[in-house]
Amino acid sequence: MGDVVTDKDKQYEAEERRSAPGPDQAMSDRVNNRSLRPRSEAFKEFMRSGWADDEPDIEPLESSKFTPARLKALGAAFPGERLVIPAGSPKVRNNDCDYMFRPDTAFAYYTGLGVDYEAGAVLVLNPVDPDSPEAKAGQTHVPELFVAPRADNSTTDFFMNPHYGEYWVGPRAGLKEMTAMTGIETHDIAQLADALSKDVGAEAGAVRVRVMRETDPKITALVESVREANGAADPDRNAADDDKLHEFTSEARMVKDAYEIGEMRKAVDATKHGFDRLLSSLPSALDKPRSERILEGAFNAVSRELGNAVGYDSIVASGPHAPILHWMRNTGVVRTGDMLLVDAGVEVDSLYTADITRTFPTNGRFTDLQKRLYQAVLDSQQAGFEAAKPGATYSDIHHACMRVIAERLHDWGLLPVDVETSLSPEGQQHRRWLACGVAHHLGLDVHDCAQARFESYQGAPIRPGMIFTIEPGLYFREDDLLIPPEYRGIGIRIEDDVLMTENGPEWISAGIPKQIEDVEEWMRERAAAGQER
Repeated sequence: MGDVVTDKDKQYEAEERRSAPGPDQAMSDRVNNRSLRPRSEAFKEFMRSGWADDEPDIEPLESSKFTPARLKALGAAFPGERLVIPAGSPKVRNNDCDYMFRPDTAFAYYTGLGVDYEAGAVLVLNPVDPDSPEAKAGQTHVPELFVAPRADNSTTDFFMNPHYGEYWVGPRAGLKEMTAMTGIETHDIAQLADALSKDVGAEAGAVRVRVMRETDPKITALVESVREANGAADPDRNAADDDKLHEFTSEARMVKDAYEIGEMRKAVDATKHGFDRLLSSLPSALDKPRSERILEGAFNAVSRELGNAVGYDSIVASGPHAPILHWMRNTGVVRTGDMLLVDAGVEVDSLYTADITRTFPTNGRFTDLQKRLYQAVLDSQQAGFEAAKPGATYSDIHHACMRVIAERLHDWGLLPVDVETSLSPEGQQHRRWLACGVAHHLGLDVHDCAQARFESYQGAPIRPGMIFTIEPGLYFREDDLLIPPEYRGIGIRIEDDVLMTENGPEWISAGIPKQIEDVEEWMRERAAAGQER
């Protein structure tokens, strides 16, 4: 902490930035603890000796059995074009500290790589020569990965490079390791610029390049420079081409293969354990300051024990916070007698995430009013589930859920109009208490496939292999003067994950209780388990 930075230190740092390859060239001029290290030749010589062999044992990833089909479909959609999908780079949290790296979703999907193996890596699909044996065999592209080589203890970068040096970041997968893990031929990232430039041009027969342009600004800039140098600088067309690539990769994830379905089941199972831990912590957290965060911590701990992380920031909302749709501060007090809404999901190491919401009576028993409101939401969700069948659309699910909500609000005297008027496009008064949608795709992203076209998403038939949520709710804000006082400050959402099969929808989160009596029994069991700890 107290190191003095001399002019000589600054000179060494500047020389290192100039000479460092690849992403290290982007190292900022700020001084940080990673730059304050010895640079004498004696130190370097000493650090290069006396280390044990650390050659890792690498096995193919299970996902590598499934990525060839994904890559083949991607290539077939863009014949003759070079496709560039970066993993992305770490994002700065503050000064010299980065957020935990998570690769771009499209990169993870097409390489099968999860967690944080490959910051700065790039996947390239190169078009094959139309006259080549590969083309005659029906192949359109050859995929290649470009990554930084291992900076293991046989290299100077081992201790000098804070981004890739294994002294700093631990063992990494290099070229041969990536090839073994993914089945994709892997090259040094230093060769990327030459690889991207090959045969690029605007003339007939030349190669056009598409890039996932939002993922890594440095790679996008490199692609733009390649286009410009080869006479293919056409900003409007290139941007449209790039958007089409992003759109295709988003829509391709809508139907899950067997591997993905298995990973989603793992994510749901891990999420159940997270809710178990949270409920075990609930009795001791009641009425304590920031007890929402006590419960958040209990769930998030499980996400790190059983997975990679949470799939999104957990919502732990008690009492008047529960009707706030995206309450993520989680700074409130969980009070006895309130309703507690928890929206959380574990992201497993493959980066597939669950998305589950449960609403609990904090003292373990629903009041009559809470039962009435909760059962309305549960009935709405079941109506959406029954509307979900092969060939149905998200709109069918939405309208089925909304009809139940509108009918119950009318029965309770809250709607200022009749049910049909409220359900009409010109009405929608019931949406005051359920303003958000009630279903979305789920997978590598919690709101998966979000770049897809409307007609391929909300307006498209639901097909076997799709995984999605159904999540109606009722949100009675504390400041809502149009409802009776006893309703105010109650928020209820019930959200489950659904797999569409050939025979209809399957609740893949059926093991997480939601019926009123089952929830109360679950809470009793977990409270007892918490007392035994």
